[in-house]
Amino acid sequence: MRLDKYLANMGVGTRSEVKQLLKKNKVQVNGKNEKQSKAHINPDTDEITVDGNLIEYVDKVYIMLNKPAGYISATEDEEQSTIVSLIKDFQHMKIFPVGRLDKDTEGLILLTNDGQFNHDIMSPNKHVSKIYRVEAKNPITDDDIKQFAEGVELSDGKTKPAQLERTENEKVAFVSIREGRYHQVKRMFHAIDNEVLNLKRVQIGKLKLDSNLPKGSYRELTQEEIELVKQ
Repeated sequence: MRLDKYLANMGVGTRSEVKQLLKKNKVQVNGKNEKQSKAHINPDTDEITVDGNLIEYVDKVYIMLNKPAGYISATEDEEQSTIVSLIKDFQHMKIFPVGRLDKDTEGLILLTNDGQFNHDIMSPNKHVSKIYRVEAKNPITDDDIKQFAEGVELSDGKTKPAQLERTENEKVAFVSIREGRYHQVKRMFHAIDNEVLNLKRVQIGKLKLDSNLPKGSYRELTQEEIELVKQ
């Protein structure tokens, strides 16, 4: 890989900014100054430093975000704030959301630059479950639970069976779905003559939202968590 591309990809600066760093002897390859932007390096074996700081190569990134309300699940938008704008450390890596959450929905959303990972999570054939905490307008009944288990009739067809689990508070429940239709949970509740007042995704596959992660905060997934989310 060309040295200037390596440094630009790792967020050191733009190609032109990297060239200036090289000219000023700010960049070392294996302990030696390097001025040529077109010099080729091996990301796996060569040690690259800028001003003495090691620039480690990261190819793929997997991020957990505790999404706050008011942000759309997009990479960019001229009028509205996007969840990608919250991820200050990794924007240079062309990250994008894995699936989407509505603007007013909070909770667990993943971001990555790995297209295959995105496919593994979002493909309908993979049947990865998503669990949401729902605060409803009306109490949730045994009949509601039965309807969800049988599938709810929506304008675009009947949903797949979903699990609706009521809590001690009869207006609060957890719903598990294996689809990703537009506004699905809200539409399912509307179809049973109820309304969602607050919606928060708390789990994808077997990966749970980190309870220590404040709204608007994020962190990288561990290798174990990357596997959990696919289950």
